[in-house]
Amino acid sequence: METSQSNVPSMAPVAACDLVTVPTRQGLEAVDILRRASAGDGVGPVLHDDGDDTLGFVVPAGTAAAWDVPGSTCTRTDGRGLRLVPEPPVEGPEWLVPPGEADLATDPAVLRRALGEAARMIEAADSCR
Repeated sequence: METSQSNVPSMAPVAACDLVTVPTRQGLEAVDILRRASAGDGVGPVLHDDGDDTLGFVVPAGTAAAWDVPGSTCTRTDGRGLRLVPEPPVEGPEWLVPPGEADLATDPAVLRRALGEAARMIEAADSCR
């Protein structure tokens, strides 16, 4: 019996999660708010897509069913298309908060509050110009 061996490195298991996507400016403010509020322990992995000017927060699977925060979208992944590996891809989005340096996912209720606070901060800053 012949066996074959693969030289392809093993990938981390695909996580069942959803992804909340927001504009970069609001997302960066929200990351700061989350880190301050919980000493850095309350934020899960975050992707930065400079090309689309967005940040993506990994949240628990099922979040998309009830997500209704204006200015953001929440996409179901069902574990497809998102691999939680610390290394960023060669091109495209990069980890702002890599897996392994973060909680498994950001709590959706906590993220909702942080995004709201971030939006209010941005609005206040823009009105001062």
